[in-house]
Amino acid sequence: MNRNLRWVCASMAAVVVLGPANHAFTANDVLAANERVLVIAATGGQNALVQTRTLAMVHAAIHDALNTIDPRFERYAFQGDAVPGAVPEAAVSAALHDVLVTVIPLFGTPAQRANALATAEADYVAALASIDDGADKTAGIEVGQDAAAAIVALRTDDGLAFINPPYTPIAAPGFWQPTPNPTPASPAGVSFLPAILPGWGNLSPFTLRTGAQFRPDPPPTLDSEEYAAEYDEVKALGEQFSATRTSEQSEIALFWYENSQLGWNRIARAIAASRAIDLWEQARLLALVNFGLADGFIAGWNARYVHNRWRPVTAIRMGDADGNSATIADPNWNTYLNTPAIPDYPSTHSVLGAAAAEVIERFFDDDAIAFTTTSGAPFAGITRAFSSVGAAAEENADSRVYAGIHFRSATVEGLQLGRKIAKFAVQHYLAPLR
Repeated sequence: MNRNLRWVCASMAAVVVLGPANHAFTANDVLAANERVLVIAATGGQNALVQTRTLAMVHAAIHDALNTIDPRFERYAFQGDAVPGAVPEAAVSAALHDVLVTVIPLFGTPAQRANALATAEADYVAALASIDDGADKTAGIEVGQDAAAAIVALRTDDGLAFINPPYTPIAAPGFWQPTPNPTPASPAGVSFLPAILPGWGNLSPFTLRTGAQFRPDPPPTLDSEEYAAEYDEVKALGEQFSATRTSEQSEIALFWYENSQLGWNRIARAIAASRAIDLWEQARLLALVNFGLADGFIAGWNARYVHNRWRPVTAIRMGDADGNSATIADPNWNTYLNTPAIPDYPSTHSVLGAAAAEVIERFFDDDAIAFTTTSGAPFAGITRAFSSVGAAAEENADSRVYAGIHFRSATVEGLQLGRKIAKFAVQHYLAPLR
């Protein structure tokens, strides 16, 4: 199996089967739009955090455009009117296009931006070509453009300019420091990287009042029995060549290493397709899922850089300096998979998985949606089955301990934070109109 571990910033009668390949959707539906956002955002050099902002903006615009044409759910940003007869598919395509061409120039290299813009334009031309010309098509385009303009205006001063403030690691026990990684071996490529976007937690959330709204309490103190127990757990299970980690636990670590916005949008799309929900329901589901993912990163980053907790690899190599007689240092200890360059607590991988799963369960009012899915890059082709999306979220959290990159408390608090974010979003946004 490919061991290139570069971090890229993973109660129906019938089981839903999911795969990494594109679904056979029409050019203008919401599920296809979701896939295209992910492709174009990556082409434009957007990392995982930035992609969640882009996804949330696109899906807010699509949702608002459709609910302006035919009001079924509360709108998010745009409160204007549509011309009667406006074509919904034209509105979807225009909303997608206009948000993308606004955000693409903000990230990536000039070449990446040029490629992404060209792809977005080609997609737009092809999508509109599939719709008969006429006044209704024009009206659909106009409402999509208006909905896109509303969300772009709302996010113009959302704190994006302040996502990368000066940050100096604290060289003391318990505090995050740049981490070594096993592949490639230190000090090459992905080792000892500077902290990633330390100001992202100050970005305006999409549904939360602030990024600190549900901030977790501090992690266990270094001198506690709880800390020693989770230290021993990750030291045993997460070591590069662990004899304690089972083959299934290793598979779980690899399976869920994919970036969260990719895996959880794929799961949401396939479940939506299996339930045969219409454009409006697709739009609401994917807007809420991506609000949860975006706010999961914002709230998680807010907590991570406040608590500023060291990662297991730093802690285990410095175990003799933590003031806890029960922790035994191993200066040569390595993780199974690479550690992203951000503090430990809470695990945003766990936050995002729990947020997406909770939204899906609440949307369908079903906590037992069984499915089988296959992983994407960097460890593509691993297939796993789940009894529910909640069970998948739990395994997703466990994977970070098996990978050696999070303490258990970081994953537990991550799950709790993600569920709170999703519950708040579903209760306060995009409600059905009665």
